[in-house]
Amino acid sequence: MSEPKKAIVRELGFGVLMHILPMNVPHKLLRELANSFKLGKNTLETSYGSFKVKPKTIGATLGLNALGDLFPDKVSYKKLSEENKLTFRRFQGNTLKNLTDDMMSIGVENEQDRLIFKRIFILYIQMAFLLPTTINKKITEGNWGTHVLNFIIKGITNYCLKRKKSTNGCLYALMIIYFHLAKNKDKKREENPGLP
Repeated sequence: MSEPKKAIVRELGFGVLMHILPMNVPHKLLRELANSFKLGKNTLETSYGSFKVKPKTIGATLGLNALGDLFPDKVSYKKLSEENKLTFRRFQGNTLKNLTDDMMSIGVENEQDRLIFKRIFILYIQMAFLLPTTINKKITEGNWGTHVLNFIIKGITNYCLKRKKSTNGCLYALMIIYFHLAKNKDKKREENPGLP
């Protein structure tokens, strides 16, 4: 991602996410994480230790807000502004790969392109965490910690109890949280860094 695009991502409040490196993760590791997560307790019980997964921990790990109001479950298309309806129709049916390709290919030289990049990036983040909301200026103020935890619980419930093969990306978020917790296992709370 170019420096001007990184500046826009930081301006939107998602700069910490750029510190997460792309990884090719074996499915075996992701299955182990899913099987190690204890539903109801929200703990990861591994041979390396037991880790409580809380919204605050998720917020610190991913550099996202873990306080405030929860996001709505659904957004009514009829209640969207005309501008948001146009945006919705433009990106309707796009996959995460489509959004990634659009995000990387668009220039940010003028204000219109910068606005489109912001919208694509926000949609990308929302799709990556299955967030059912619209683009707004207060996107980082919502309770992302609780939202991501609910996303993880729903994905693991579907995987373990309903025997679905897909976990909708929740295990990638859980893996990042696990690595952060394992790395900082023996540090005192005040020494525990926020970056993954």
